[in-house]
Amino acid sequence: MCGVFGIRSDQRDVSRLAYFGLFALQHRGQESAGIAVAENGRLTAVRELGLVSQVFDEQTLRGLRGEIAIGHTRYSTTGSTHWVNAQPLVVHGRARTVALGHNGNLTNAEELRERLAETGVTLRSTSDTEVIAALIANDEAPLGDALAGAMAQLEGAFTVTAISDGKLVAFRDPHGFRPLCLGSIDDDPVVASESCALDLVGADFEREVAPGELVVIDEDGVHARQAVPQAGPGKLCIFEFFYLARPDSTIDGVEIHGARVRMGERLAREAPVEADLVMSIPDSGTPAAIGFSRESGIPYNEGLIKNRYVGRTFIQPEQGMREQGIRVKYNPLTDIAGKRVVVVDDSIVRGNTTRQIVSMLFEAGATEVHVRISSPPIISPCFYGIDFGDAEQLIASDRSVEEVREQIGATSLAYISLEGLQESTERPEAAFCRACLTREYPTRIPEGQALAKMRFEKARA
Repeated sequence: MCGVFGIRSDQRDVSRLAYFGLFALQHRGQESAGIAVAENGRLTAVRELGLVSQVFDEQTLRGLRGEIAIGHTRYSTTGSTHWVNAQPLVVHGRARTVALGHNGNLTNAEELRERLAETGVTLRSTSDTEVIAALIANDEAPLGDALAGAMAQLEGAFTVTAISDGKLVAFRDPHGFRPLCLGSIDDDPVVASESCALDLVGADFEREVAPGELVVIDEDGVHARQAVPQAGPGKLCIFEFFYLARPDSTIDGVEIHGARVRMGERLAREAPVEADLVMSIPDSGTPAAIGFSRESGIPYNEGLIKNRYVGRTFIQPEQGMREQGIRVKYNPLTDIAGKRVVVVDDSIVRGNTTRQIVSMLFEAGATEVHVRISSPPIISPCFYGIDFGDAEQLIASDRSVEEVREQIGATSLAYISLEGLQESTERPEAAFCRACLTREYPTRIPEGQALAKMRFEKARA
């Protein structure tokens, strides 16, 4: 997950535009947020734990002046939720200073950390992101060559925005696991994880940054090169399509909302059920629920109200509230009492939330709760930037659909087929990484398929 944003402009308030760009990307990470700016080569960064609106205020933004800005919202997949791991990270190296934000997860970070340590480079954080910045900052080659050299050493998923040597930089791993697009406000270039961020700041979408492509933006404009060979047709994470991306984004030419509606329609054909009401687990399950209702003819209505002010919280509720569990975030409507309900969601990962919601709906008076999922079962860990790196965390990794149904307490449970999901994206199978659904990984993965999120915390201790 994580969201990245970058802009270069001599005339605009770049930190303010980055701030609003991050608002559009808040769904990609809610643990920390940060903005770094460059003014005549001088770097300044503000990063802190919390949501974008909690980290920045008017006074802070006024202090972030410059012609280049990058921004980041963090969802941790390597390293703990501490300030030292908030981004953009700023690394002062032998050759240059680099401010850098990263979306993805490196699968060879241990090897690279050891290699850097052998050259006398000390890393302060426990995330894999600092490795990328350190490689660039300590390479005495010209910036473009240093960037390309770093990209060639990295394995796994990395979509990056950075500032160095007075230039805005963006690049993407050769598989293109995580999205990145290029746009412009008039003649001022903008890069962002998703097109919805371009829309919010008034930028026009121009194109996707290609897998393995390096984009360097300076006062003379945009300079792009294929820094490392593209790995086939690309391997965009299919999780982006059914869960991660915002529905108003367009990725690889496909509108995400439309794809999710098609998933719901296909799910209704594959797993029909007699019921009185179709509802979603908001918000990411809503388009598929609309599609399920449209195809099945069962009326769609809201059944759960989501508290959109909760987000991720670092404050634990007291014991009495803890017993109510998921009610902090969701509350059922009384309309479901006495009804047979179809609940549509995008995925079941660990199963904890689904189990609590099913129980809540029965407590609210639903007579039947039929769960329909617009993705196939999640059966294998992700090593490319989603926080489930251990198969033991996944409820479906070693259970049948019927066993999962028993675990969550639903009347019935059905998932969309892999073929149905693929056809709903309107993109070829070869364009996606589907490893979490198939156990077929497009890159070398850690030995024993283990990639502990806190592995560098132990080393630092």
